[in-house]
Amino acid sequence: MQSDDTNIFLPGSTVGVMGGGQLGRMFAIAARRMGYRVHTFSPDEDTPTGQLADREVAASYDDENAVRDFARGVDVLTFEFENIPSQTVDWAAEECVVRPEGKVLHICQHRLREKNFLRDAGLPLPRFVEVNDEKQLAAAVKELGRPCVLKTASFGYDGKGQQKIGEETDLKSAWAAYKGTQMVLEEWVPFEREISVIIARSLEGQMVTYPVCENRHVNHILDLTIVPASVSPDVAHNSRQLAGAVAEHLDLVGLLAVEMFLLPDDSILINELAPRPHNSGHFSFDACITSQFEQQLRAVCGLPLGSAELLRPCVMANLLGDVWEEARANGRKEPDWRGAAGFPDVKIHLYGKAEPRPGRKMGHLVAFGTNTALAVQRARAARTALTGR
Repeated sequence: MQSDDTNIFLPGSTVGVMGGGQLGRMFAIAARRMGYRVHTFSPDEDTPTGQLADREVAASYDDENAVRDFARGVDVLTFEFENIPSQTVDWAAEECVVRPEGKVLHICQHRLREKNFLRDAGLPLPRFVEVNDEKQLAAAVKELGRPCVLKTASFGYDGKGQQKIGEETDLKSAWAAYKGTQMVLEEWVPFEREISVIIARSLEGQMVTYPVCENRHVNHILDLTIVPASVSPDVAHNSRQLAGAVAEHLDLVGLLAVEMFLLPDDSILINELAPRPHNSGHFSFDACITSQFEQQLRAVCGLPLGSAELLRPCVMANLLGDVWEEARANGRKEPDWRGAAGFPDVKIHLYGKAEPRPGRKMGHLVAFGTNTALAVQRARAARTALTGR
């Protein structure tokens, strides 16, 4: 239901989501709770988002007729992941309102464009060099020094498409794995911890930031998000200011996750951007007055933003397919859901994915405590209980 202002979409309107994963699923929960209808578009059927949407369309992002038909059936379109072809976004934008704009996705879906954008905006980030062949790789390594990190310019996530270049690394062999691929070489950053800030920006330019998160990874995949991060007030202020500067420079309407490196001297470098809900913001579904998913909805529909106040210290623990494998190794057909549910201060979220595989995100836990140390203990204990140990 559109208001008199053509930029504002009130409850009763239909929101389209490009992508069908768990981020869209939790967005759909928030949207339906507020009285919106949700349509989802992705190449797959019975997706985590589609299980909760009013309409699920399974078609290729390259299918112009399907994309245009889908866009005509919604009032406003948003995204649950950024790797949507630019042409797809352009087709949709000719049929409906798209937020954030395609230019934001175009920047954030490509590591080199993203880094050039941050550098041109005068924002702090690790030194980097574009690499397109073995000769350029050798020159870039000489410029940045070893160790350094070689990353694909596009489609890299959870550590995929990355290789550390150490003192003994043979550059010819390293390049052979990526021949023909545009790459980015980054300097090695001796960070103290990884942090992130989720920020929302409205049509009018109102911005709301969530508490600073500390993110701990295992095998390059997010394992725990601890909120609030144990950082100084100055670091918390500076990181939120940086996130706001990025959102302003992007002219964002929607939600943005800014991943950062915190260095030992309390300086901050921006690592990556994600113009959508983020794994490190899942805690907000249970722990904040307004979740990141409702905030995305409010922003793209032109509503005032909600409070991002944290209600209690908490920890988000990812549940990968490895939990299912370990449970089976301990003689169980399924994880011990009763065991995890026996922790009264732990919330269980599952994404509706049928096939658990190692490294695949199947769900998450959110554990609460009077302090983050207690929340970490509860999160780990509940996750261990799932395996039958």
